Amino acid sequence: MADTPTPPPSATEERARSREIGALRALFPFLRPYRLLMAGALTALVATAMISLALPLAVRRVVDTFNTGEAELLDQYFMAALAIAGLLAVGSALRYALVTRLGERVVADIRKATFDRVISMSPVFYEKIMTGEVLSRITTDTTLILSVIGSSISIALRNLLTFIGGLILMLLTSAKLAGMVLLIVPAVIVPILLLGRRLRVLSRENQDWIAASSGNASESLTAVQTVQAFTHEAASRAQFEQMTESSFDAARRRILTRAYLTTIVIFLVFSGVVGVLWIGARDVSAGVMTVGSLVQFVIYAVMVAGAVAALSEIWSELQRAAGATERLVDLLEAEDPVNDPVAAQVLPVPVEGHIRFENVSFRYPARPDIAALDGVTLEIKPGETVAFVGPSGAGKTTIIQMILRFYDPQDGRITFDGVDLRSLKRDAFRRETALVPQDPVIFAASARENIRFGRPDASDAEIEEAARAAAAHDFITALPGGYDAYLGERGVMLSGGQKQRIAIARAILRAAPVLLLDEATSALDAESEHAVQHAVEELSAGRTTLIVAHRLATVKKADRIVVLEAGRIVDTGTHDDLVAKGGLYARLARLQFTDGIAAE
Repeated sequence: MADTPTPPPSATEERARSREIGALRALFPFLRPYRLLMAGALTALVATAMISLALPLAVRRVVDTFNTGEAELLDQYFMAALAIAGLLAVGSALRYALVTRLGERVVADIRKATFDRVISMSPVFYEKIMTGEVLSRITTDTTLILSVIGSSISIALRNLLTFIGGLILMLLTSAKLAGMVLLIVPAVIVPILLLGRRLRVLSRENQDWIAASSGNASESLTAVQTVQAFTHEAASRAQFEQMTESSFDAARRRILTRAYLTTIVIFLVFSGVVGVLWIGARDVSAGVMTVGSLVQFVIYAVMVAGAVAALSEIWSELQRAAGATERLVDLLEAEDPVNDPVAAQVLPVPVEGHIRFENVSFRYPARPDIAALDGVTLEIKPGETVAFVGPSGAGKTTIIQMILRFYDPQDGRITFDGVDLRSLKRDAFRRETALVPQDPVIFAASARENIRFGRPDASDAEIEEAARAAAAHDFITALPGGYDAYLGERGVMLSGGQKQRIAIARAILRAAPVLLLDEATSALDAESEHAVQHAVEELSAGRTTLIVAHRLATVKKADRIVVLEAGRIVDTGTHDDLVAKGGLYARLARLQFTDGIAAE
């Protein structure tokens, strides 16, 4: 590709404050609980490194013994070499088993910790990041970390020990030749440091593009029917292809940089070995050192050279893992403005469902110039059924979201049974609510499990009773498999109305003191809507019920109707009172009911 597209803005901003290899320190809290496992792996690693360094000593003895003709001594040295090889094999297997288990365990903990964090984040968080990108971090980035913990760090430590031990033994074997080898070390380290920094940047960019393409694919596949309906397949393919090619381009530049680094390091290291071997051969000819000593030194030199070459390659892997760790730490340390208080209050018992809005104003973070709620003051008494109506964007759904504390108001406060929502743990009051959202969520599970989501400990009989109340029993039993029928991802096997009835059954099963219905009957046919309205009327008896609706026929029997416009309450009253007053509600009612009569 001639031009490299600019990475996603968020990735560029994060990269600007990126820490280098030290980012891996963030893994220590996950490693700490497994100190015993780490100690065992480290012991096996040190033992195998020491055994490896002992092999050249045996080789030296064998080579020098060739000239003496002592067959018995030669046999002993060969047996010693064989025993060392056996110990090395056992130690290496033990090291592999312990290190790999440690890596799998730590990465499993990281994935759980990351998911635990993001599953509780408020909608504010998801306004700034795509779900697909979050999934990419949990899967792709943790796979990189697994590679490092389960392999790269172990190999790096082993090669570091080999390098240090081999260097010391080289000095003991021949200080002269070892000094010449040391002259090569700075020439090797400089490109590792310079190109290693470049590798880290490219690795992070590569991962950012992978995450961006994952998010794009997730979004397109989730809305695949809409994509196909608008014949947007070609544009979606082009967009995904561009992101994938950008990821490949970053990977290509990373691979090329790493190849340059490997070429430079291996050439310098082995050129030095050849030079040292040449000088050593001359010393053997002059009788300064024995053949066995030269062979021993060469083996150590090759071991040290191999260790340096391996470390240069592993360094780039550590750079990639550092970038992946940074991205996961970003999730784990992400600030969520909606948090549980340190010293939480508790709801009074029994829960009544008394809700108050006290001069509440709120603007969505993505739309800070538009007031979703503007100075709303409202009291909803226990057991009262209150409906919210108004044009689109008036703030109806925002009322529901504020009661669930998906967001906190910028001004004012909301109380639940007299306690400020911000003083309660979020699950404390959410357990006392049942929601039927405007866009019902159906999980990739059976009909039974989708309804049971409302109350996990519910019996099969209770599930069927809730389904009957929501007018869902008949169509569920008609499905292949009945209540055990698999509904597909996002309920692809169901119609819009059937999805809504499943969601209503879920809310009925929850039997919470506060019922929140956000356009709960918008996708129902007239017959099903009548049945569900009857069920809701029975369910709402004795419960605080909030109904958001565009179709006014569903709210006529509400105890009170609140009319919203531009985030403000412009009127309240019963259906008859509001129609008699005129105004916005009367205009909406006239349009809807007149259209309905005309249609008939």
